[in-house]
Formats: sequence, structure tokens, C-alpha cells
Amino acid sequence: MKITELELFTLPPRWLFLKVSTDAGLAGWGEPIVEGQAGTVRGAVRDMADYLLGRDPRQVEDIWQTLFRARFYRGGPVMMSAIAGVNQALWDIKGKYHGVPIYDLLGGAVRDRVQIYAGIGGDSPSAAAQQAQQRKDEGLRAVKMGAVNAVHYMDTFAEIDAAVARVAAVRAQVGADFSVAVDFHGRVHKPMAKMLIRELEPFHLMFVEEPVLPMHNEALLDIKRSTSIPIATGERMYSRWDFKQVLAGGGVDIIQPDVSHAGGISEVLRIAAMAEAYDVALAPHCPLGPIALAACLQVDAVAYNALIQEQSLGIHYNRDADLLDYLADPAVFAYQDGYVPVPKAPGLGIEIDEAKVRAAADDTFRWRNPRWRRADGSVAEW
Repeated sequence: MKITELELFTLPPRWLFLKVSTDAGLAGWGEPIVEGQAGTVRGAVRDMADYLLGRDPRQVEDIWQTLFRARFYRGGPVMMSAIAGVNQALWDIKGKYHGVPIYDLLGGAVRDRVQIYAGIGGDSPSAAAQQAQQRKDEGLRAVKMGAVNAVHYMDTFAEIDAAVARVAAVRAQVGADFSVAVDFHGRVHKPMAKMLIRELEPFHLMFVEEPVLPMHNEALLDIKRSTSIPIATGERMYSRWDFKQVLAGGGVDIIQPDVSHAGGISEVLRIAAMAEAYDVALAPHCPLGPIALAACLQVDAVAYNALIQEQSLGIHYNRDADLLDYLADPAVFAYQDGYVPVPKAPGLGIEIDEAKVRAAADDTFRWRNPRWRRADGSVAEW
């Protein structure tokens, strides 16, 4: 069996799908994307064609090592996301070839279902509480919310008070038996992060995510020592080498590699195993499409330290399409009591509605994240 074709589809709301075809009639799907840079990643995947066409897709690990090591320059969001999409598609082919889910080829599932959470917005306390209650009514048991918008290195306590008011309203609305996480999104710098985390202590958060930007991960241990709230990070870290220092440094409780950014299923499983050795939990980042979520669930099925899974159904990014829209059978992601069953079909366990993908594909479609500026006119972290 040989790889014969790579096809890329840029799709709303902000996704990029990859179809890898073979001369045996089997095809696999991947989701190589850096949100807001779909065109750049398309080019990176196309550059890999010389290393992929004619190869046996079942040689998943050798192809991963070739794409990572044989081209001299390596790492970073674009190249690792391109490798991730290819890796997902090759595992999909291999699972279909053997007629089993990918996790069966990785040692078998250690769990039957995976807890999930959803993101909520809401600029006011009442709006945030309403969205959290909606998620609870839908059967979820956990949500994640943003902390702040455009803030400076040291901002006023009014910004902290506003963040605390929103979290307090959500906690009061959903009760104590419901998990709430707060995402700092790298918008907050260390001095303000420590103050904000201290003020959030009473609300018994599941975790605080990305309290500082990943280039400041040396600050995580200091932050962790100042709080009892678990610290999570990792969505902007792209390989086991990026995670090595933060795990050894002891400043993190939960890692969040993205299976569409951090080298795919193969690499995220290696990262998960590293984290388990440090007694650190895994909660894969995934505000993306159905292929990315299916890949995450394959990892969650076999990683013993998998804690909870992010997913994008109904997230504010999904304006022109939503998580289930490109699936032939949306029931594969049927959420029950806050969990999603581990997919049982071969490969990734999903069937892409290819006709719908081809009809919706638009290579000129461009999603861009918001651009913020602070009150003094300087660019703010988004």
C-alpha cells in the first residue's frame, strides 16, 4: 500500500482538513491547523509531499521521525501542526486497514468514556452565569471561562474585581458539584497573575490555565507555590522537548498539548507518558474540529493520566459551522452525563461527510483572531 495523494480543505469556522489517499482505496483524515494561519500550514503540508508520496502509510513512526528529523529544521507551531495532521491521517488509515480503533493498536483502551468540558463566554457576571447554567442543563459537568481581556503588566484592581465577580456568579449558579476552570490565556503577566489567582482561591477551581505565556514557564513554580489551585498549561507547546523543562521544573499540575499542534497522536502519547512520570494529569487542548477531537479521544482512551477533554460544540468561534456539521454520523459524539463514549469504529472512529467538506471548502477563507490594544495604545495579548 502506498500514499498517492494529499488533499487539503480550508473550511469555516477556522479549520483545515487533510485527506491522505492510497492505492489500496483506503483514505485517512487529519486536521493540521494553526488557528489564523491555515494558509501557512497548507504550505507546510504541501512541502511534505516529497517525503510522503509513495510511502507505505502503515509505517507511522518511521514517517513521523522522517518528517521531524530528516529536514534539519524542526519544531514550532507550523511544522509540528503539519506533522500532527499527517500523523492523524496515517493512524486513521492503519486503524481502518486492521479494522480496529487506533487505541487498539496502542495497547487498548483503559476507559470506556471521557469527561468533557465546554468553553463559555459572557462579559458580565449574569451572562457568564447564564451560559454556565445552559451547559449544565445540556448535561455537562464542567466549563472553562476566560479571566480577563486586554490588561497591562500591572492593571487596576477593578480588572481583578471584574474577573472575580464573573467567576463568583458562575460558581453560585452551578453549585459546588460542578467543575469550573479559568483560562488566563497568557494575557496576564506574573505580578498580576499571582494577585488574580489569590482572589480566585475561594471558588475551588478545577484549574487555572496558562497563567503566564509559555515563554515565561520558569515563573510557573513560583505561581504554583502561591496557590492551591491546580496549574495547567501546554496549548502553545509543540513537542516533548517543549514539555521537558516545565515538567522537570515542577510548576504544572495538568498539561494541555493539542493533538493538532503537538505532533499528532504519536507525540502527544509520548508527552502524556512523560507527564505521568511526574504525576501530572493530561487534558488535551481542542477548541477545533471533529477530526482533532476524534484524535484526542484516541489518546484519552489509552493515556492513564487523561483527566478531561476540551471540545468545541457551541463555542463562540463556531459561527459559520460547528463541530458536528462535517460528520456523516454526528451521534459518534453524543454527550451523556458530561462524558463522551470512546469511539468504537475503525481508525479515528468517525466518518467525514466528504461531499459536504468539498462543497464548503474555500482556499481563500481567512479566519483571524481579534487584535487588541491597551488603553495606552500598545498591543495587548489576545
